[in-house]
Amino acid sequence: MANGPVRVRFCPSPTGNPHVGLVRTALFNWAFARHSGGTLVFRIEDTDAARDSEESYEQLLDSMRWLGFDWDEGPEVGGPHAPYRQSQRMDIYRDTADKLLAAGHAYHCYCTTEELDARRDAARAAGRPSGYDGQCRDLSAEQRAAYEAEGRTSIVRFRMPDEPITFTDLVRGELTFTPENVPDYGIVRANGAPLYTLVNPVDDALMEITHVLRGEDLLSSTPRQIALYKALIELGLAKEIPAFGHLPYVMGEGNKKLSKRDPQSSLNLYRERGFLPEGLLNYLSLLGWSLAADRDIFSMDEMVAAFDIADVNANPARFDLKKAEAINADHIRLLDGKTFIEACAPWLKAPHAPWPPENFDTAAFEALAPLAQTRLTVLSDITANVDFLFLDELAEDEASWAKAMKPGADALLETARTKIAEAEWTAEALKNAVLAAGEEHGLKLGKAQAPVRVAVTGRTVGLPLFESLELLGRERTLSRVDAALAKLRA
Repeated sequence: MANGPVRVRFCPSPTGNPHVGLVRTALFNWAFARHSGGTLVFRIEDTDAARDSEESYEQLLDSMRWLGFDWDEGPEVGGPHAPYRQSQRMDIYRDTADKLLAAGHAYHCYCTTEELDARRDAARAAGRPSGYDGQCRDLSAEQRAAYEAEGRTSIVRFRMPDEPITFTDLVRGELTFTPENVPDYGIVRANGAPLYTLVNPVDDALMEITHVLRGEDLLSSTPRQIALYKALIELGLAKEIPAFGHLPYVMGEGNKKLSKRDPQSSLNLYRERGFLPEGLLNYLSLLGWSLAADRDIFSMDEMVAAFDIADVNANPARFDLKKAEAINADHIRLLDGKTFIEACAPWLKAPHAPWPPENFDTAAFEALAPLAQTRLTVLSDITANVDFLFLDELAEDEASWAKAMKPGADALLETARTKIAEAEWTAEALKNAVLAAGEEHGLKLGKAQAPVRVAVTGRTVGLPLFESLELLGRERTLSRVDAALAKLRA
């Protein structure tokens, strides 16, 4: 299996928003291809007309670009095995199915759904495997003609071998499937439409894929595909059986597999919140793999240099949003200043920014940016961290107000206002002014600055207060303290 240069594929279906489990699969294929100097084929499995959409297709391409994945063959790139959308390859699948039928590797099955259900129920009741029982495996020409005379339609089934199938999974080691657990299976619907069970391995064969790295949920279909590969090799349509590696489940809440319905599974959610692609990919790489036991933060170049599919852990990996955020925060801190400022740009204008566009002061933001960079978890946090600087009026935050404006806050604010007004307008002098005000009221700096912070920024937490006041300016700072005092007295 799998001789020669590495060729791997990523082949999603364009249905809805990309899922983080799908991204993890793409990442491992991409890293494996780049580590080995191989080829990454990006293929679109869009044969399900009822669920696939052009919008989802465009979204997939956009997501791949945003994540920084480059592909060597596929949409927008082309390649020797084009087209790379299954909806454009239907003639290939029909021709392959005809060849499998002619060679006896496949056959027409005329069983109705009701008949299949009844026989499955009987098998279960008798304690036997409930897969397809081979009823139509060896029909004579006369029996087929009789069924067709009744008006029955047929699907095409692949004829599985009558011996166990053993293969070595790159992640899980040697696995064996016995014939009773892998019965004959459908490859073409009654209406002539090819099924995933045919098109996926046929494309892998024709595109000369050497390694199939995919989710654990597809493991049960692997013996079927290996048997089909052997038939395709016999027909001269495939060169070899690829090596298979099945990646561990990504688990969500309650020990359940993370599904598309889980809010935290949507890639778009992370883009909208302002995750960096590098931060999100760094976290997803840890769902089944690690660079080193004592190191969680690394670049994609470092991952590519170290990645080996043999190092992937077969055990399910739990998705931990808090850890994903912490790793993203580390990647934000690793940005150089100019890149950080550029990365924040989308969250400093409509529709994210609550201030009028003309209020935005680039110089003031750039002065605050280094302070913000050390505190952000996601880029979208920047808006709330700097809005006090560009808003004409602060948004009401009653929870922050109640937390900071305890009894006696008005007297403290009055003292602080006097000392601030007299201070030199530098961060250090303003800090000393509030410290002195606190001492007069028997309070340490932390408690003394809380009412000042809420009065001036509207929140109990945020960027370093005194650097913020310095940038806000004397007039606006004193005006906001006066407004807070008026509210307290009222």
